[in-house]
Amino acid sequence: MVDKKSNRKQDILQSLAHMLESDLGDRITTARLAKEVGVSEAALYRHFPSKARMYESLLDFCEESIFSRVNSVASGPQPAIEKCYTVASLVLNFSQRNAGISRLLTGEVLLGETQRLKERISQMFDKLELNLKQILRTEAIEQGNSSVDSAAIAKLITSVIEGRVQQFVRSNFAIQPVDQWEVQWRLLRQGLSN
Repeated sequence: MVDKKSNRKQDILQSLAHMLESDLGDRITTARLAKEVGVSEAALYRHFPSKARMYESLLDFCEESIFSRVNSVASGPQPAIEKCYTVASLVLNFSQRNAGISRLLTGEVLLGETQRLKERISQMFDKLELNLKQILRTEAIEQGNSSVDSAAIAKLITSVIEGRVQQFVRSNFAIQPVDQWEVQWRLLRQGLSN
């Protein structure tokens, strides 16, 4: 038998993500969310103690989706720069498929929410940067190449990812995160290999 409580929780999160994507510029209140889900506000609070906890659950989903794949890519056989491309591509594709969560990642919808949520998003991008740096550093050590500035390269790639997600949200999802990504990556890669 399927657990009705976990299904309702999932319904709430899916509705919240949908509202983040479609209700551009509108503040999402628990009353509006309850109406969207078809439950009372009290029912929302039986599943989540606060709206902040709902956002945290969306961030949990985001982190699990991204970092489980990042770990798989990091342990793969490709050269480090190809791993970085794959990691960046998977984050951009995730963002494109989850537009509402992309709004959350930019912090746009967190005005008036707890500082803890903003810090959590910052930590997620820091973790992404750390993973990229580790990928680059591991290969540099294996090849005895001490001239590679893995920290600077990882920061640049992370900045590009964040910028593309921000552009996606700022354009009201008109400019897709993967639009012209192949061309831009080639240019970025050329600059990195000089």
